[in-house]
Amino acid sequence: MHISTQRLDNYDAVDAYPTRLPDREAIKERRDPVLWSEWSEDAPISREEAEHYDKNGYLVRRDLFDADEIDCLVSTAQRLRDTDPAERPADFVTEPSSDEVRTVFRLDEHSPVFARLAADTRLAGVAEFLLNDRVYVHQSRLNYKPGFKGKEFYWHSDFETWHAEDGMPRMRAVSASVLLTDNSKLNGPLMLIPGSQNEFIACLGETPEDNHKSSLKAQEIGVPQPETIRRFAEDLGLDTATGPTGTVVFFDCNTLHGSNGNITPDPRSNAFFVFNAISNRPVDPFAAPKPRPAWLSNRDKIRPIEPIEGRIKAG
Repeated sequence: MHISTQRLDNYDAVDAYPTRLPDREAIKERRDPVLWSEWSEDAPISREEAEHYDKNGYLVRRDLFDADEIDCLVSTAQRLRDTDPAERPADFVTEPSSDEVRTVFRLDEHSPVFARLAADTRLAGVAEFLLNDRVYVHQSRLNYKPGFKGKEFYWHSDFETWHAEDGMPRMRAVSASVLLTDNSKLNGPLMLIPGSQNEFIACLGETPEDNHKSSLKAQEIGVPQPETIRRFAEDLGLDTATGPTGTVVFFDCNTLHGSNGNITPDPRSNAFFVFNAISNRPVDPFAAPKPRPAWLSNRDKIRPIEPIEGRIKAG
C-alpha cells in the first residue's frame, strides 16, 4: 500500500477551523477529506467498508481477534483498573461522584500489551490507509463505564477539542475503539451521528484555564448546543456502535458522538487509540492558553508506528 504525506495549504500556519467563539456557535463545511486514500485491492479493508467510512464517518469491524488475544486484553485492562487508589497517577481519572475509575490515559505507556495492540496492523495498518500517511498515537486511554453508576459522555466532536486545546491543525486523525466488554444498546455504547463528520461545529464559549481538569469528568466547554444536536439528529439520524468483546470501531475525528450513562448491571469498557497523521502533528493550541498535559496530547514522543502483524500475547 502506497503511503502519501500530502500536506494542505498553509497546513500549520492557518486556523482552518476557528472555534470557542465568545458570542455564538457557528457551523462550517469541512475542508479536509474523510477518507484520504483511494481504495485498491491491497487495502486492509473492503471497498464497501471504505465507502461506509467515507459516507458515515465510522466503521465497525468484528472477528479480528482470537479468543486468547481477547482474554489477554481484558485481563490486562482489569489489572489496570484494579490499581490501588493510593498508587494511581494523575492520568487515572475517576467518576465525578465516586472513586470508580472512569479513564486511564497513556494506555500504551502503562502496558506493553496495549502498546503492542496500538501498533497492530489491524489498528495502525487500517489507520494508515484511512489517513494515507504514517501515523503515531496522539492519545490512548482505557474508558470504563461501570455497571449501575457509569456516567454519560455528552455529544461532541473530538477534533474540536484536539484543535482548540492540543493544536491539531487539520482533520487527519482517526480513533480506534477496541471493545473489551460486550457493548449492547443498553449499557451505554458509543452513539454516533452518521454523516456529521462533514460539518465542523465551532463551539460557543472561550476555553478556561486548565479546562481539562473539569472536562474529563463532565465536558461543558467545546460541546454543541442542544438545538444543534437536535437538528443534526433529525437530518442525519442516530446509530450505535455495538458488538461483542473484540469488536473494533473506527471513527473520524470530527464525527459527532457520545454515550448514555450505564445503569445496567453490565459494565462497558474499551481501549481507545487516537491515530494522527505524521504530517498533522500539533502546533500551538488554536483556542486555549496552553497545551493540555502530555498524557492527554502527545507532543514530545511523536514517532511513526511500524505496524506489526501477528497475534497479541501477554508479555
